[in-house]
Amino acid sequence: MTRALSTLRRYTPARVALPSTGVSLATSEVLAFQLAHAQARDAVHVPLHLPSLALRLQQEAGVSQVLQLTTAAHDRAHYLRNPGLGRRLSDASRTQLVHGSYDLAIIVADGLSALAVERHAVETLAALLPKLAEWSLAPIVLLTQARVAVADEVGESLGAKCSLVLIGERPGLSSADSLGAYLTWDPCVGKTDADRNCISNIRYGGLEPKAAAAKILWYLQEAKRLGLSGTGLKERQLLVAGS
Repeated sequence: MTRALSTLRRYTPARVALPSTGVSLATSEVLAFQLAHAQARDAVHVPLHLPSLALRLQQEAGVSQVLQLTTAAHDRAHYLRNPGLGRRLSDASRTQLVHGSYDLAIIVADGLSALAVERHAVETLAALLPKLAEWSLAPIVLLTQARVAVADEVGESLGAKCSLVLIGERPGLSSADSLGAYLTWDPCVGKTDADRNCISNIRYGGLEPKAAAAKILWYLQEAKRLGLSGTGLKERQLLVAGS
């Protein structure tokens, strides 16, 4: 390996400049790949334990009201084979959401990595919630077998002006615990990805939870000020306006 490639490897967990023996990868690299693949598979299949997550939110983030709900997918296998069901609430869960007058609905969901939620969601909310004192918050909703779009149904059912979901992202071979945050202004069923803003790769080694909380807060404040989210709300717009 050249010195340049060796230097590059120190700055990224990506698989670049892999050492080889003859025409084959070095044994150490083959084993590292197999380990990363196993960790990614585990992240997808390990269940999110909602009662323990609810307890941590109460103890570490000062959350007082938590609802533990499910989507239309009744178990992990059903969810993985029918991902669209993760976008809708189960009938029983829908009846537990009481329409009110809230500024923000926060949802914490397993997505494709419960590991990401367990490691980073509580710390992110612990940093974010104290800065939302002027916001009227709905009870925090915890969801299993969920995809991003279900946050829009939750927000609409609660009558919230904005929805924010913290959700486990699809595991990669160098990051099995990456958390994503998606916010939608005026959430309702039928919103598309173009209507949302995403802050991704929340994890140590990526965007650390406290830094992510600061960025989420900025997006929430701007969404509230402008009354929009998605493609109409970008950080670069402020940079251009302020230049």
